[in-house]
Amino acid sequence: MQVHEHQQLGIRVVEEQLANGLHVLLLPKPGFRQSFCALATHYGSIDRTFRIAGETKFTAVPDGVAHFLEHKMFDSPRGDVFPEFSRNGASANAFTTFDMTAYLFSATGSIAENVATLLDFVQEPYFTEQTVEKEKGIIGQEIQMYQDNPDTRAFYELLRNLYAEHPVRIDIAGTQESIAKIDKEILYRCYDSFYHPANMVFVAVGGFDEVQMMKTVRENQERKTFSPVPLVERNYPVEPVGVNRTRGEISLAVSQARCLVGWKDSAGQQGQSLLEQELLTGLVLDVLFGHSSEFYHSQIDQGKIDASFGWEYELTAGYGYSLVGGNTSHPENLYQEILNHVRKFQDIGLSEEDFERCRRKAIGRFYSTLDAPGYLGRAMMSYHLKGANVFDTASVLQGMTLGQANQRLKDHFIPDRCALSVVLPRS
Repeated sequence: MQVHEHQQLGIRVVEEQLANGLHVLLLPKPGFRQSFCALATHYGSIDRTFRIAGETKFTAVPDGVAHFLEHKMFDSPRGDVFPEFSRNGASANAFTTFDMTAYLFSATGSIAENVATLLDFVQEPYFTEQTVEKEKGIIGQEIQMYQDNPDTRAFYELLRNLYAEHPVRIDIAGTQESIAKIDKEILYRCYDSFYHPANMVFVAVGGFDEVQMMKTVRENQERKTFSPVPLVERNYPVEPVGVNRTRGEISLAVSQARCLVGWKDSAGQQGQSLLEQELLTGLVLDVLFGHSSEFYHSQIDQGKIDASFGWEYELTAGYGYSLVGGNTSHPENLYQEILNHVRKFQDIGLSEEDFERCRRKAIGRFYSTLDAPGYLGRAMMSYHLKGANVFDTASVLQGMTLGQANQRLKDHFIPDRCALSVVLPRS
């Protein structure tokens, strides 16, 4: 075990990589009653084409397999796993992103029992043709539900505008047509390729004893036999630098329009450089469009936007993008206002006062997450799978300068990497 003392943050992280390759990160919080635990794999919806070392051909799987697999992992020969968590007072869940699948629970007691349940059901897949066919109907309804959701539709329309080839442009759940092609053999193929412990991380944050927790995880893994680590080669298409198209428009049964403006970013960063770029870009976006910004208050006062307006930035080794927007009564006007606002500050630069205010706010927001086990645990596993350390956040922010922010403002918000997505009320 390695112990990482973060004295400035008042925390200590216990880390160990087990013999089977599983990475374990523990953050004990003395005095906390609640514990958050999660097991995540570096496998998401963008991993559609891959091959194992020694194979000559790539395997291509239908869109939505990672999300479908997440759903089916809760099945066991004994039935649904959720009641096992409930009997031990835990609330369990799971989620799939573009590049990660995670299984988690929160509880105030019976932590060792719930950890065993978590590790066991994720490491004991059970798929049958009958249950797979049944799940297609359930996920199909979920897909259909999101087709009527303006937030989801605007988001994916923007990604399809930004990206021509990269699978980040495809809905995480897939489509009705793609999930119809999934069978148990495909699920086992993807499970065997991506769910090996060496491709996974276990994270726990909260009121537990780290020695006992590490012993629980270690002994659980030692009782099991795993195949050799599969060397997986992931294959992503070459993505053009520019956007796929500059605009996309959808009509839905909504009362108000929604407008999202996005900028495609250059990717390839990992580890510390990824964390630095993510934090710096977020800082620039907050100065420009955060709820304390001049832009936000001006648009609110004019009744052009509401509290849904905000920004987002996502960066991985393979893709990156920022987006700004929300509900609006004047989508075309808001689009132009956003572009004009960016150009204005590219010319004159961000002010020292606004930069410092948002930088201090970001640092304070990070410190507040240290008392939120669920939020902190998700951040730990997400950044770990990206090769970064979330606990470097405060020091990175403290070292940022106004000059870096103004340079990032010019480098990222490039006109030919910008696209618009609009959802309009159906007439």
